Amino acid sequence: MLSSYRTVLSRPGALRFSAAGLVGRLPLSMAALGMLLLVQADTGSYGVAGSVSAAYMVANAIAAIPMGRLVDAQGQGRVLALGSLVFGAAMVALVVTVQAEWPLWASYAAAAVAGGSLPPIDACVRTRWAHVLGRPDEVETAYAFEAVVDESVFMIGPIVVTLLGTLVDPVAGIAATVVTGVGGSLAFAAQRGTEPPAHPRDPAAGARVPLPWRTLAPLTVVCVALGLMFGGTEVITVAFADEHGSKSASGLLLALWALGSLIAGAVTGAMTFRRGLTDRVRWGALGLVVAMAPLALVDSRGVMAALMLVGGFAIAPTLIATTAMIEQVTPAARLTEGMALLQTGLVAGVAPGAALAGIVVDHDGASPAYLVPLGAAVLAAVAARALPGRATDKELGAVAPPL
Repeated sequence: MLSSYRTVLSRPGALRFSAAGLVGRLPLSMAALGMLLLVQADTGSYGVAGSVSAAYMVANAIAAIPMGRLVDAQGQGRVLALGSLVFGAAMVALVVTVQAEWPLWASYAAAAVAGGSLPPIDACVRTRWAHVLGRPDEVETAYAFEAVVDESVFMIGPIVVTLLGTLVDPVAGIAATVVTGVGGSLAFAAQRGTEPPAHPRDPAAGARVPLPWRTLAPLTVVCVALGLMFGGTEVITVAFADEHGSKSASGLLLALWALGSLIAGAVTGAMTFRRGLTDRVRWGALGLVVAMAPLALVDSRGVMAALMLVGGFAIAPTLIATTAMIEQVTPAARLTEGMALLQTGLVAGVAPGAALAGIVVDHDGASPAYLVPLGAAVLAAVAARALPGRATDKELGAVAPPL
């Protein structure tokens, strides 16, 4: 099993840029939570704190695709270095606006600038793997490895920022976010030996190479559905644990969910599949439906823990197949932009999923609210069925209209 990973990680520079990418993407799981702790500690209002975090996430979702397009045109090094410095400055400005009690709009503005300038390290790491590796099976193994890294990021980041923000000072959580985001991004940007070439647009060449929207559009909906599922499940699981007498147990339940995904991602990267990527996305989405279906009927923390662990097995394989499919159908000149669709979809789905789940919890309790992530899984399965099954991806890309 380890030989597949050893092959891709032994490529010159691969382990270094992947490690820098791990550190650089920690803000994905730290920034919004750090903002929440900072603003709530100062204002005493979760509503205000949540709205500031929402401004950050909305700006990040909106800016991810244009940022990816800029990276493709100007190169990773230049854009990531500048973006990381702007991100760090905006986070510092947010602390100032909160502690100096500036008008609330100033905090919203700082949070939005931070979200809009956050370097798209996640997309850039995967684009760099596609550049460094030549064979599709090696690229998919690398994407499986990065899926494991993603799970680690979302397990480590919230723990670090919560401990610092609650036991030390909320500003300490923001400081850790800035150090990891700026430091990791600059370390990643400095590694020019593995950087993909820039693809500046030549006005004389006419329209840009088109994106294969016949394939990318359903994949984006799958990502949005996954974001809805993630956001809803996190809120509901906290409420479920609270209803069963131990709110702190929600952390263990969600950690088991992430652990199941991490294990499945590691196994996926070591396997050779006979089925194509379209079938794997479809089966993965169907697996999400099966995993979420029984949760609304569970009334035991022990049973819920087992189901969360097993249910996590469907997450990483679906994301890996989705990412690999984006890489295969997207032209190299716009690959970072194509990869950014995954981040945009996930981020765009989290807040609505959490909000809808919270409404159902308030009205009907935690268990019935698990129907919200189940509905999101069904949406993913329906979108996966819309993926082209017969025409080749290259044919689809050739006839796709330009963006």
